[in-house]
Amino acid sequence: MSILGYSVATLDEFVGKELGVSDWVTIDQARIDAFAQCTGDKQWIHVDVERAARESPFGGTIAHGYLTLSLLASLAIEVGLIPADASAGLNYGLDKVRFITPVRAGARVRRERRIDSRAI
Repeated sequence: MSILGYSVATLDEFVGKELGVSDWVTIDQARIDAFAQCTGDKQWIHVDVERAARESPFGGTIAHGYLTLSLLASLAIEVGLIPADASAGLNYGLDKVRFITPVRAGARVRRERRIDSRAI
């Protein structure tokens, strides 16, 4: 996605403005299972559908917090966070990440993106 007038030179003009909203992404059980396989995190709360339906306080399986977090990069690209004239986009890091609401299997998520301040 390209944002009209958005470039490295004009970043200051976009501080405080919403850059856009991504499409919805469904976090289905197949995605959760693939993430569990990739990372080795196969806790029952994520991968055992029957047990989670019986014993989980959430009524079923939930996505790994890190699965949800891992979607940030691709959704930022979709929204157009990296200006077209930038040589690269890098993840600088995260401060105070908390997973305060579980994402249930089958839920949809999306990303809103806004520049709060210019760090450089």
